[in-house]
Amino acid sequence: MDFHLPAEVEAYRAKVRAFVGEHILPLEADPSAYDEHDNIRLDRLETVRAKVKAAGLWAPQMPREMGGLGFDQIGMAAAYEEMNRSIFGPACFNCAAPDDGNMYVLNRVATPDQKQRWLKPIVDGAVRSAFVMTEPSPGAGSDPGMMLTRAEPAGNDRWKVTGRKWFITGAEEATHFILIARTSDDARKGLSAFMFHKDQPGWRIIRRIPIMGPEEHGGHCEIEFEGLEIDDKDRLMEVGDGLKLTQIRLGTARLTHCMRWLGLAKRSMEIAIEYAERREGFGIRLADRETVQTMLGDLAYKIEIGRLLTMKAAWKLANGDFARKEVSMAKIHVADTLQEAVDVGIQINGARGYSKDTPLEWIYRYARQARLVDGASEVHKMVLARFYQKERGDFWSWGV
Repeated sequence: MDFHLPAEVEAYRAKVRAFVGEHILPLEADPSAYDEHDNIRLDRLETVRAKVKAAGLWAPQMPREMGGLGFDQIGMAAAYEEMNRSIFGPACFNCAAPDDGNMYVLNRVATPDQKQRWLKPIVDGAVRSAFVMTEPSPGAGSDPGMMLTRAEPAGNDRWKVTGRKWFITGAEEATHFILIARTSDDARKGLSAFMFHKDQPGWRIIRRIPIMGPEEHGGHCEIEFEGLEIDDKDRLMEVGDGLKLTQIRLGTARLTHCMRWLGLAKRSMEIAIEYAERREGFGIRLADRETVQTMLGDLAYKIEIGRLLTMKAAWKLANGDFARKEVSMAKIHVADTLQEAVDVGIQINGARGYSKDTPLEWIYRYARQARLVDGASEVHKMVLARFYQKERGDFWSWGV
């Protein structure tokens, strides 16, 4: 087992860390840099993105021929952790959800013509995108087999879409959409995937759903399809491959959440130790109190466990494995660790941590979604239990 990063990845990681410290962290302390939804204002985002491109740090997860740097999931894990040292970081490098997952799956499954039309503009940062799958009850949530939105043949090699989706991240700002809809009642091959453009008629955003926040650009929207017509050339993969596409997308997408969350967990600890080392009470620094040291030490090893779980899953993905067990384990542990890290950060900082004088309250609100998005923690535990029932002692086997 080799835990060394490739030299190219380590050099990139160091450059990202320096860039975040110089160009992005200062924006967090500038109230004018925020939009009304507590994210970086779009004009300020574009300014930083131009600097990222000029520094040669743009879209590391995409192939070089598409304008990226060609990193696999191992390189992504190291880089994304550094990007999310700032609450604004991932979007600045074009590595934020949902664009990140959409770029990954389009690069994997789209035809050359589809890549030029639908993928390249996202990679370039010219447009934003959304992944349209989740539905209101009784429709599809964690179980895609419950999907009610339908795409039916409409003649002339076209499909007509009817139904409703919700909590579609980024929809209000998106131009390119990946849609998953039912095309038959087959249990495994009943879903198909399509691309559509925001200017196509036959669909509408019903509302931007208010959430605890902070929000991704474009919010989380409820969408209604009222006869949207999609040309068959804009279908992704084969008819019936929609579930397969979601599995290709979500394995890496779930893990990139973990990569980014580890950055936020480390940042929370960074803010905590910085304050503990200069704050005194009753004649002693907080950092010298055993209770505070225990809190910090507990976090340090839990964050490292999360990094190891995430990197193992990244290694398996990079070597062609779906890494379902490893991704689920990372997702559960890192989501819990992020929430614990920011909670401890707030506790050590006291009222300062509860205020907006640090990013801790922002991270605290954001962290609560970690146990829900891309599969609730309970669903991932159920996945692990099923693997154990099937594999028993082999559940923990080493690859040879």
